Amino acid sequence: MHKKRVLIITYYWPPAGGPGVQRWLKFVKYLPEFDIEPIVYCPENPSYPLLDESLVEEALTYSVKTITQPIREPYKLAKLFSKQTKTISKGVISEEKKQGLVEKLLLFVRGNFFIPDARKNWIAPSVTYLSKYILKENIDTVITTGPPHSMHLIGLKLKKELNIKWIADFRDPWTTIGYHKKLKLTKSAKTKHKTLEKTVLNTADRIVVTSWGTKREFKKITKQPIKVITNGFDEELINNQSLDKSFSISHIGSLLFERNPEVLWKVLSDLVKENDEFAKSLELNFVGFINDNVLQSIKINKLSNYVNDIGYIEHNEAIMYQKKSQLLLLIEIDSEETKAIIPGKLFEYIMSKRPIVAIGPEGSDVARILKETNTGNYFGYKDYNVLKSQILNYFNAYKANHIEVIGKDIEKYNRKSLTKSLVTLINEL
Repeated sequence: MHKKRVLIITYYWPPAGGPGVQRWLKFVKYLPEFDIEPIVYCPENPSYPLLDESLVEEALTYSVKTITQPIREPYKLAKLFSKQTKTISKGVISEEKKQGLVEKLLLFVRGNFFIPDARKNWIAPSVTYLSKYILKENIDTVITTGPPHSMHLIGLKLKKELNIKWIADFRDPWTTIGYHKKLKLTKSAKTKHKTLEKTVLNTADRIVVTSWGTKREFKKITKQPIKVITNGFDEELINNQSLDKSFSISHIGSLLFERNPEVLWKVLSDLVKENDEFAKSLELNFVGFINDNVLQSIKINKLSNYVNDIGYIEHNEAIMYQKKSQLLLLIEIDSEETKAIIPGKLFEYIMSKRPIVAIGPEGSDVARILKETNTGNYFGYKDYNVLKSQILNYFNAYKANHIEVIGKDIEKYNRKSLTKSLVTLINEL
């Protein structure tokens, strides 16, 4: 029987680091178990803001076929403004009142001259190359994953040229993602983004999204079938670690200036003042980028001495930090747009079997998952009293050596189970 061959078009692939890589690296791992042969198409010479060599080793163990083509990226031409360019390419945008002229100019250029994004120059050469490759290699289905949403425009053109079966996977929304409105878009640029988004959503045979909130948004734009396949966790990554002796609260990933839970810093500051044992035991671990504004808020609350600013580390090391921490911290921006965002790290937090303290907007999909899985507690940005009470409960449990998580129904977020959902979708076409 002919094994189905699926071409996955992605910008992020090892040695890229960060959450954008994990999703498809894991799908590729398990697809062959369901009689589907994945072929990955990615740039030959990309400009990745984060690198993680451990993921290269992981990808090699899967023996997946990878094809590449050169890409021309404006970030490589902007060496003159290297600091601002690198920051913007990471998706880190300064607070508007702190933006200098160079950053404002770069944002305007990025938003209005590179639609949908700075990888747009890769669309035409990719379509030329892949049109021949798909026919020659007898590819059954094309899957594009974005952001960057240029990947979807490659899929759109291939669909129009070859009438190939096409699944568009949205790891994040398009025009409603938080940073979109910071790109200083002109009216015509906004319209162009909306038009492209609508065309992709109405042309792909199937749409995949990572949250129920994004599905609700997209259902207003298209009648095409939309399936929620969240991110997930992989069991075998790292063995269990001995728990920290301190009362450690760890955040993995970026803490941008808008992800600044002042309510938490106030709670911790007050507990430090009120409780000597708490003050002796507290440790705050930040694994990844942390904005100066956040550090300043921590300083104002007299918590700087408790901070362990680790910076970006390889994925396997980050998992170790998760597993040995007493509590795990998940912070999302307090806005309407972020209700539909489910950070990939949530599922790795769940897999770590440590209690999760999440702070974000009311009505978030994250709150739904924490409640369903019984793996943590969700708080709003004004929930001082309940947050303080819960942190104190956790501290008392820590003193009694009894902080534990009894998760339920978490296996549906296992990467293999999620791949099975993807396979069902592929086989429907």
